Amino acid sequence: MSGGLVALLDDVAVLARAAAASVDDIGLAAGRASMKAAGVVVDDTAVTPQYVQGLAAERELPIIRRIALGSLRNKMLVILPVALLLSELLPWLLTPILMLGGAYLCYEGAEKVWERLGGHGGGHGPSGDAELIDENTVVSGAVRTDFILSAEIMVISLNEVADEPLLNRALILAVVGIAITVLVYGVVGAIVKMDDVGLSLAQRSSAGVARFGRGLVRAMPRLLAVLAVVGTAAMLWVGGHILLVGVDELGWHGPYELVHHLEEAARDATGALGGLVPWLVNTLASALIGVVVGAVVVLAVTLLMRRRTTPAH
Repeated sequence: MSGGLVALLDDVAVLARAAAASVDDIGLAAGRASMKAAGVVVDDTAVTPQYVQGLAAERELPIIRRIALGSLRNKMLVILPVALLLSELLPWLLTPILMLGGAYLCYEGAEKVWERLGGHGGGHGPSGDAELIDENTVVSGAVRTDFILSAEIMVISLNEVADEPLLNRALILAVVGIAITVLVYGVVGAIVKMDDVGLSLAQRSSAGVARFGRGLVRAMPRLLAVLAVVGTAAMLWVGGHILLVGVDELGWHGPYELVHHLEEAARDATGALGGLVPWLVNTLASALIGVVVGAVVVLAVTLLMRRRTTPAH
C-alpha cells in the first residue's frame, strides 16, 4: 500500500515538474512573441492618446478603460479563436485578412492627413447627451483601429510560435494579448494624466518640485500633439508594411525585393549605422506605400459617398 502511494506521489511529482516546465516554456514563448510584435505595440501606444484629446479631464481615464476593455474583448473573444482556427484549417487566408486590415489602417492615416491639410479636424461635443454620443463614437473608432493593430500583434505572435501544439499556442496568445493590453493602456493612461500630476506637483511647497510640475503641465499638450502625429504616421507605416509583406507572401515579390535592395544598399553605404539606416529605409518605403494606398482608398470612399448623396436626375 505504501509502495503504491510512493509511486503515486512520484507520478504526481513528475507531472508537476512537467507542468512547471510547460508554464516556463509558455512564458518564454510569449515573451519572444511579444518582442517580435514590439513595433506594432509602440504604434498602438502612440495611436490611442489622440482619441481623448479635447475631452474633459475627468472623462479621459473612463474612456481609456472602455477602449482597453474593448481591445481585450477583441483579442480574447474574436482574434485569438479566429486566428487559431484559421491557422489550423485555412492558414493561407491569414495574409489576405491582414492585408485588408493594413489597407484600413492606410485609409485611417490618410484620412487624418487629409483632415489636417484641409483644416477639417473634428472636435468633441461640449456636454450633455452630445458628449455621451461623441464618447461612444470616440470609443468605437478607437476600438475599431485597435482591432487592426491587435490582429497584427496576435498574428505576428502566432507566426513566432507556429510550431507549438495547439493548446500551447492558445495559451501563449492569451498571455500576449493580456500583457500587451495592460502595457499599452497603462502607458496611455499615464501619458494622458501626466498633466494632472504636474498640477499637483506645481502646488507643492518645494520650489524645484513646483517648477518641475509647471514644466510637465506646459509640456503635455505638446507631447499629445506629437503623439497624434506619430500615431497617424504609425497607421501609414504599419499599414504599408503589412501590404508590402503581404504581396510578397502572395507571390508578387517585386515591391518587397526593391525595398530589400534599397536596405542592402543603405547598409553597405552607412557602415556603423548599418542597422539604423536600413530600418529607416524600410519604414519610409512602408509609409510611402501607406500614403499612396490610403489616398486611393480615401478618394474612392469620397467619390462613393458623393455618388450616394447626389440626387438622381
